[in-house]
Amino acid sequence: MLQAVGLTSTRRGECRPAVDDLTFEARPGLVTVLLGAPGAGKTTALKLILGLETGRGVTYFRGNPLHRIANPACEVGVLLGDVPGHPARTARSQLRMLSAAVGVPASRADELLDVVGLGGLAQEQMGRLSLGMDRRLGLASALLGDPQTLILDDPFRGLSPRDRSWLFALLRTHAADGGTVLCTMRDPKEAARIADRVVALHEGRLLADQEAADFSRTRLRPRVAVRTPHAARLAAVLVREARAARRSVEVVAENGGVLAVFGSSCAEVGEAAFRHGVLVHRLTDEVGDPGPVSTPDPGPAPAPAPGPVSTPAASSPSTADQVAATAPVPGTPDARLPVPGVRASTPGAEPATPGVRASTPGVRASTLRARTSASIALPKPVRPVRSPRWPVRYETRRLLGVRTAPLIALAVVAASLALCVLMARTGGALHPRAVVAWPDYLPLPPAAFGAGLIGALAFGEEFRYPALAAARGAVPRRLGLLLAKLGVTAVAALALAGLVTAADFQVLRLVYGPDLTVVPVNWPAAAAGWAGLCVGCAWSGLLAAGVFRVTAAGVAAVLAAPVLVAPLAHKVIVVPAARSVTGLPGRLRELAWLEFPQQVDRWLITAGRLLAQPVGAAIVLSLTALICAYVFTGLRRRAFW
Repeated sequence: MLQAVGLTSTRRGECRPAVDDLTFEARPGLVTVLLGAPGAGKTTALKLILGLETGRGVTYFRGNPLHRIANPACEVGVLLGDVPGHPARTARSQLRMLSAAVGVPASRADELLDVVGLGGLAQEQMGRLSLGMDRRLGLASALLGDPQTLILDDPFRGLSPRDRSWLFALLRTHAADGGTVLCTMRDPKEAARIADRVVALHEGRLLADQEAADFSRTRLRPRVAVRTPHAARLAAVLVREARAARRSVEVVAENGGVLAVFGSSCAEVGEAAFRHGVLVHRLTDEVGDPGPVSTPDPGPAPAPAPGPVSTPAASSPSTADQVAATAPVPGTPDARLPVPGVRASTPGAEPATPGVRASTPGVRASTLRARTSASIALPKPVRPVRSPRWPVRYETRRLLGVRTAPLIALAVVAASLALCVLMARTGGALHPRAVVAWPDYLPLPPAAFGAGLIGALAFGEEFRYPALAAARGAVPRRLGLLLAKLGVTAVAALALAGLVTAADFQVLRLVYGPDLTVVPVNWPAAAAGWAGLCVGCAWSGLLAAGVFRVTAAGVAAVLAAPVLVAPLAHKVIVVPAARSVTGLPGRLRELAWLEFPQQVDRWLITAGRLLAQPVGAAIVLSLTALICAYVFTGLRRRAFW
């Protein structure tokens, strides 16, 4: 069960809150629809329920607030709009990646593809899916954790009749299995057909909370629409004749000289207008709407006629000036729901409070709940987004799910082969820079730049195609996901560095013979420096893209280290020093409590030599600054670790 109590969004400036003191519940086994016109506050209400917007109020899922649930994806399945995924990723790859984030086996993705009817399109790219297929994929994503509650924002919008029928059957099946379904809709007729319970909103406030049958009877009543230049006169005539005939008739005056007559027919209204000489421009049978709609104020309404017709108070929430008159049959209570903001004019009836519905069978008394919730409504901050349940598996599937990384590796290998052949041709002995294809006129070798680009895409694609943000609104910045990305990008950078080195050696052996490809004596130090350069560039791109939320920032950080930071580091390093650090490993050994092997000394010396290089020092300085910036921005955005 979902219980929302006192939901109120944050007021922006002088504007009214988009959602104001909203209280309702969605019960298990039922399909509950949030109904309202565009701008009524439906989507904002869903975001408040999920903690995606700041505001007041509390929401409970089977008695627990969402931030206290260990794995929210196993409790709540969410579909807010289209599926945010890379257009080149296949449907199966998308679900397998999200299954790692939810913490379910990959076989669950294949099962759901068959459930939603996408088994034959599993290898189809997401960018080529139709709207109906995309909606099916979104539902499969929401169902990955087998949640008890489904929250959908206007899921039927733009679908074909066939897809609507399929989606309706799926929601009904979920509710029949004991699940809770909450979705938003605009069309009252479709809401009455689909929902078990309808919660109508208007300007962020609760308008009605009814069973579907009561909603259909009270809000979808047949009516007669009359357009006449003498609306007030005709309204008085219809009410007077209805009372004389002891019939229950309700007349509502709308804008533009239009009368909505409930409880009568076109023939009766037309004959009454003819008998009293009232000119009629239009006379049609229609079906009532769920309430007032947000429309511009067309100006003052026509003056009402004296008598039983009464005008609503100025505090009425309706944007259209409405006039209602009801003629009940004596001795029989009129159980019909009055139009919101309209006062009944029946003699002896208790005047209704503007904007508050009368107590009707099947209609919830929302006033009492609103008063109760106002006293317990608490500040509702945006909760932190949890890391994927299996972050390493998620990041690996994200990296390999599209062809971007293989294409980058292919381009890097091709550029490296061409450069190493040209560099070896002009020189004598084989220089280590030729093996890694790093000429003097390039700030970085192709492999290091490619590793930095892969790192920048690791976070850049998260913000451009926020698959993890589909349900919680922001890309996670937790430590688990960061460590997973650092580890996976480091492995990718090392693999790319090894692939380039092996390919260059083989090409040089093929082109110039085996004499040129002699392994140098200090190859461990050279290999460590080469690996450190590629991993450092990958991490620089990753952290910069995570801080600035764009891939271009990661690429800029990768290039800034050798272009901007390295010259400054070179000026510091090449300055003659008055003292030397010779013997530092031995002095560190004396300070340590444990006895380290002699091999550690060589490692420390190698690391010191690498840091003495301008590019190495620049990368270390860049990584230090980016880590501090990442932690600072994470704390400012309330991404608790």
